[in-house]
Amino acid sequence: MDKADQLIIRVLRDDARISNTDLAKKLDLSEATVRRRIAGLVASRAIRRFTVEVDDPEQTSAIMWVSVSPSIPTGQVSGKIKDVQGVETVYETAGQFDVAVIIKGANIVEVNKSVEGIRRLAGVISTNTMMILRTIHS
Repeated sequence: MDKADQLIIRVLRDDARISNTDLAKKLDLSEATVRRRIAGLVASRAIRRFTVEVDDPEQTSAIMWVSVSPSIPTGQVSGKIKDVQGVETVYETAGQFDVAVIIKGANIVEVNKSVEGIRRLAGVISTNTMMILRTIHS
């Protein structure tokens, strides 16, 4: 991935709905070049998906830290965690915990169902869950 690809990704992170024409103007590239580069980034999985982030003040969110048993590969446990309903994002991490999980639900009961689902997974030895009170966007 070269500098132009990195710039394309940076702009798309801020506004995934920007047209190829506007993106090309912004980066001083041709529209065909932008289209070809985006297709290449998708094909290489540098861009895995385009999504919509919704700001729903009624939604409840949590960050859950997970410790994984040393006898089970972390990737195996992470794969199971991502399949739990309500799990939005899974990060494998280094430090005190092996995995960080972002959970979202309609209310605290829904988030708690996700938390309990993760705690029951084979290989999970401990967790620490923090409710998100407010999100500040950049």
